[in-house]
This record gives sequence, C-alpha cells and structure tokens, in this order.
Amino acid sequence: MIIFPAIDIKDETCVRLYKGAMESAEKVAESYLDTALAFKQAGSTWIHMVDLNGACEGVRKNTHIFTDVAEHAGLKVEVGGGIRTMEDVAFYLERGIARVVIGSAAVKNPALVREACSRYGDRIAVGIDARNGLVATEGWVETSEVSYLTLAKEMEQAGVKTIIFTDIDRDGTLTGPNLEQLTALNEAVSCDVVASGGIRNIDDIRALRDAGLYGAICGRSIYNGTLSLPEAIALCEA
Repeated sequence: MIIFPAIDIKDETCVRLYKGAMESAEKVAESYLDTALAFKQAGSTWIHMVDLNGACEGVRKNTHIFTDVAEHAGLKVEVGGGIRTMEDVAFYLERGIARVVIGSAAVKNPALVREACSRYGDRIAVGIDARNGLVATEGWVETSEVSYLTLAKEMEQAGVKTIIFTDIDRDGTLTGPNLEQLTALNEAVSCDVVASGGIRNIDDIRALRDAGLYGAICGRSIYNGTLSLPEAIALCEA
C-alpha cells in the first residue's frame, strides 16, 4: 500500500481543514517545499496536493506551488482541486505532475473523465468525496443525490484506474477511516482505491493495508504527530 502524505493549499498557505469546512483552515507548515522535502526524506515516493481555492472557485489557482514541488522535491505529485477541463488536465500533466484528480467534474461532466482517461490513461484519478454515502461537489459545498458506489462504477466504465474516496465527516477528525464504505467500494470496482479522511495512527494504516486498499492519504495525523510517516511507509513496504 502506498502512503500519500498530503499538503492542502489555500491562499498559497499549507493548511488542513476540519470536515471540509473552508473556514476551519488551520496553517500547518511554513513552507510547502520544505514540507515536501521532509516527506521525501521520510521515505515517501508520492505526495497528494489539493488546491482548495481551485476546488471552491472551479478554476486552477496556486498552480506554481504544485509545479514547483514536482520540479524540486523528487516526488511524484498528485494534484486535485479546480480541474474542470481538458485544458486543466493537460496544463498539469505537461508540467511534471504525475497524476491529476478530477472531482466535481466527474459528477457534472463524465465525458471529461472519459476523454482524459482515453488520452492519459492511469495518470487520471477520480476523487469521490461523500457525506452519508452521497457524493459532494464544488469544494464539498454541494451534496448530490448520487451514491458513491454508483459514481464509482460509472467511473470504472469510463476507464478510471484510481479512485480516491473521502468520507467528509471524518476528514481532519483523526477518528479513523470509514472502513465499511472503503471495503464496499474496493469490492464493488476493479479500480485501485485510495483512502482519505480520518486516519489517525499506525493501527489505521494496518487496517487499511489488511483490507487490500491501494493507498492511504495522511494529512493531519502527520502534522499532529499521531502517525509516524517513516513507520507507516515501512509497514506498507514490509
């Protein structure tokens, strides 16, 4: 299982949110590049980055930060937030980003996902963010009537190889991942499933690994010190 340490960017600052609420943004690091380099030093090969301004405004923001990390940190960078068009997808993938995450557009414009997967293959991931099993969009402000499993199966048919699933009500809470929904998702589709939201400690990492998941995104647990990144990576490589 791959550990994806996370950096969320709001107004060019490294922050974490609580249950997806933008007003809860809390600064967690002074330098995005120093933080990324520390993740690399700890043994990471990937980093998960989110453009929170982009997610809410529906356009790319803070782009220089993501391309800077891709160029200088020696990590494979996965970026989500504000990716709504093929131009957005191409912008990142042609500038050293390893994988882009399509979120809201997966619900509202599934044709974009099909075209992106056709052109870029496994460099496209879809982020499915849910409350009570229903998909949320536009920076988690809007909740749809679409089940996360229904959307996942549609994305699988569209050619998606990687799905990132976030239980919004657990995001930033350190209360543990939603193993029930993650397991149901992993069993419902052939896609690689990445867990996001609620991860607190090494026991959570072990449970996700044992459930057969492809990856786990860890943010607040690393910044708060409840999870040792080197220990988590070592466990998943054992």
